[in-house]
Amino acid sequence: MGMIKLIDSLSQTDNSIFKIEILNEPIMVRKMMLEGTADFAILPGTMSAITYNKGLDYKLIAVPVWGTLYLFGSDSTIHDWADLKGKRIHLMARGMTPDVLFRYLLTKNGIDPETNVTLDYSFPTHIDLAHAIAAGQANMGVISEPLVSLVMQKNKNVRPVFNLDEEWKKVMNTPLFETAFIGKKDVLENNRQATEELISAYRASTNWVNKNPESAAELIVKYGILPDYNAALHAIPRSNLKFVRAKEIEQQIEEYLNVFFEMNPDIIGGKIPDENFIYK
Repeated sequence: MGMIKLIDSLSQTDNSIFKIEILNEPIMVRKMMLEGTADFAILPGTMSAITYNKGLDYKLIAVPVWGTLYLFGSDSTIHDWADLKGKRIHLMARGMTPDVLFRYLLTKNGIDPETNVTLDYSFPTHIDLAHAIAAGQANMGVISEPLVSLVMQKNKNVRPVFNLDEEWKKVMNTPLFETAFIGKKDVLENNRQATEELISAYRASTNWVNKNPESAAELIVKYGILPDYNAALHAIPRSNLKFVRAKEIEQQIEEYLNVFFEMNPDIIGGKIPDENFIYK
């Protein structure tokens, strides 16, 4: 969504050196990286650490999207964390970022994720879970924008319960490093001018989306990212789009990854990435 102005500009240029592909799941992006066919990629922050620690030569360029995760659903009895006791909460995949992050917040708010709540993983992807909540098959789940707004358009009984970025800030005093913009090491080193042009264009696109949500929403529908204009319009301010170079926030990134490392080192590939992880 933050890149939509750039996507639109590239579609009107015949001789661009860049081509953007939009895929359904982060695992599909990782497959392209393993095959060496992705020069740049956008994927979850924890997955960027995994790919680096597993030896794939991709560096972290920027954080273009911050916390977009919400606990939401049709249960109107939830007003604070204590109200979650005894509830069933759906998550898309055990051990993935939303699961670990939500478990961490439960614990920090005095709720044992093993005994005080039931965490349900019966819907394997974020799209499956979104459809289930929209259809009333799940009362409450952890899901990200823009799917939150899309579901709320389909089911008027659904509402956000907690903004997990805000809840994270209360506990950690730092925003969620949720999404990573990364680049292949040899491309970054051998095509620095083109890389910097892409970085500038991506930042400018994100700024334009935030300043022109109505026009951005039209493009988001035009390019098939969301099927509904109103859902796109409402998703933009809730999606926390802010393009920040990784070299400017190294400490925040390390603090974020350290939380996951302490809970389960495997989530970030077994260790905190070294200083070469950041593109400078």
